[in-house]
Amino acid sequence: MSSKDSIDASKFKMSSQKDTDKFFMSISEGEKKPFDFLRVLYDGCIAGGVAGVVVETALYPIDTIKTRLQVARDGGKIVLKGLYSGLSGNIAGVLPASAIFIGVYEPTKQQLLKSLPENLSAVAHFAAGAIGGIASSLVRVPTEVIKQRMQIGQFGSAPAAVRLIVANEGFKGLYAGYGSFLLRDLPFDAIELCIYEQLRIGYKLAAKRDLNDPENAMLGALAGAITGAVTTPLDVIKTRLMVQGSQNHYKGIFDCVRTIVKEEGTHALFKGIGPRVLWIGVGGSIFFGVLEKTKQILAQRHPQAEAQKRVSSRHD
Repeated sequence: MSSKDSIDASKFKMSSQKDTDKFFMSISEGEKKPFDFLRVLYDGCIAGGVAGVVVETALYPIDTIKTRLQVARDGGKIVLKGLYSGLSGNIAGVLPASAIFIGVYEPTKQQLLKSLPENLSAVAHFAAGAIGGIASSLVRVPTEVIKQRMQIGQFGSAPAAVRLIVANEGFKGLYAGYGSFLLRDLPFDAIELCIYEQLRIGYKLAAKRDLNDPENAMLGALAGAITGAVTTPLDVIKTRLMVQGSQNHYKGIFDCVRTIVKEEGTHALFKGIGPRVLWIGVGGSIFFGVLEKTKQILAQRHPQAEAQKRVSSRHD
């Protein structure tokens, strides 16, 4: 081999190594890019709000059936009428809740990924999911309380539900089951986001390319189904506490568990697991599919906005 061929081969090897390094850095989100907190927050809010509304509208009937299954005592019949009862009022709460959740999650995740070692990326995803869940819970809990009580026929409209709950139970009635909600949703949010993000990292490493829309949806469905099945008992407890109103059949989380097991058996803690896994699995597919697509669209608009800003500044 001539010295010229040797030099060319060396250059090719170095170039290939740089391309490979760049690829793996992009997967681990290790590329040094300027962090624009407000832009990440804005994009997260928009993408989260869009994804939340789409998935809630599409799968609301399944959620209604799940709620009625969990509330029904042994021998109780499940009513299949009014499966969209409370949808409009619920969307009014889901939109800001989803926007807050992803809006907080995205910048928190990016900051944690920068500060933690690369092999602890799962910790960053888990922690960011929990923090996002806490932030959005202030909107999500009243929304959930009103939605579930309308689903079981207690109220005919969201305004009436708010008015009567506050009148009969006080403002705290809108946050009925708040502790059980956090007990369910904080681990749910953290686990689902962690599984989804880790699946994406692993898939990218295996495929050596970015994921397409169907692949994002598939991984979202898998993450949602796994998390939904594991957290079903927490969901049953949360539902029972939220819909009991002023009857106070259960005195708290532990009393709820004890009473359900004593009166209905351990299997009652898994009531509604079928609709829940279906709902969250399909919901995860839609949510993460729409989320990634919306983030992609927003990201494509930013270079155009920057270019327009530079042109405008030159004219000024």
